[in-house]
Amino acid sequence: MTQSSKGPLSGIVVVDLSRILAGPYCTLLMAEMGARVIKVEPPKGGDDARAYGPFVKGKSTYFASVNRGKESIALDLKNDEQRKVFEKLLEKADVIVENFRPDVKTKLGIDYESVRKINPRIVYGSISGFGQDGPYHKRPGFDQIAQGMGGLMSITGAPGGGPMRVGIPVADLTAGLFCASGILTALLEREVSGEGQWVQTSLLQAQIFMLDFQAARWLMEKDVARQAGNNHPTSIPTGVFKTADGYINIATTGGRIWERFAQALGAPELVTNPEYATAPARSKNRDALNAEIGKLTEKKSTETWVRELNAAGVPCGPIYSIDQMFEDAQVRHLGIAQEVPNAENRHIRLVGQPVTLSRTPSKMAARPPEFGEQTDEVLAEFGFGAEEITALKQGKIV
Repeated sequence: MTQSSKGPLSGIVVVDLSRILAGPYCTLLMAEMGARVIKVEPPKGGDDARAYGPFVKGKSTYFASVNRGKESIALDLKNDEQRKVFEKLLEKADVIVENFRPDVKTKLGIDYESVRKINPRIVYGSISGFGQDGPYHKRPGFDQIAQGMGGLMSITGAPGGGPMRVGIPVADLTAGLFCASGILTALLEREVSGEGQWVQTSLLQAQIFMLDFQAARWLMEKDVARQAGNNHPTSIPTGVFKTADGYINIATTGGRIWERFAQALGAPELVTNPEYATAPARSKNRDALNAEIGKLTEKKSTETWVRELNAAGVPCGPIYSIDQMFEDAQVRHLGIAQEVPNAENRHIRLVGQPVTLSRTPSKMAARPPEFGEQTDEVLAEFGFGAEEITALKQGKIV
């Protein structure tokens, strides 16, 4: 189960205390770049995500999507003897990742200051709902709560349709991504200072950061962004248009593309129409312009428009369901859907990393671990002898 030694993070040992999504996503990114990730799970059932459906032959696809290529050991950190075993892991670890509420890890004695006394070189990654301190720091955090409090739901969906969450757990995923980025940065800095440090992020911070220019509109101009549905908030016309057999996304970013688009539509007169001639005019008359465009796009199929508009240099694309997306020629060429190797010959096909390194590419090295599957192996490699492991088992410590 141990990751390949050929990855760019080969030699980095990560102790993963996290559960569900944000933390496991963070450690997945490191595992598939060659780090050894040891997942420490609570003894009663392990990571809660193991019970999340859908299931394939009794195995959670949710759990598999973010825990492949890791090892699993079961420890009860509330038990003094088992925490000693955990501390032994920390002595040789480079990274620890956790997503406990801030007060919980302090009660367990596994907060940053406590861990740093065991291993001052360790990089300690924390993902919380709202931050490690402040008025909300003890609140439990969930993705949808962060989407709402982070402003995203107020700008998602059709105008007047009420708040709308996006279709993926974007706050969880981006918090995991940012935590991984912070950890790798801290590991680089450690090469200079010789010391680890505490890397912190939260679902709320990640969500706010992802607002990007929508947040800047308020911070710089006091302009509150609103729901715009499928329309781009500032680039017009950009949005979803009906075709003869479905829908198409079209993006006209700038005057030159707008002119090319009008020509490709067979409606060059739109360019000289004073109601659409300038970007401010197109913004003011967005609905009327979209209606004009819609009358023309309905005359041809999506495939035809995609071919003709791309030939004219106008950004566009079909709108796929997930099954259609995986059948697309470019998606298949990129090879992002990958088989996960496993000795049991199970069918495990998941989405690989979206970043390609020319010499040391990422890889799916192993299937998701069974609960506590590598306990003996991990204990042996971290200094426990055969008799000690037997004694730990007999004492029901592991």
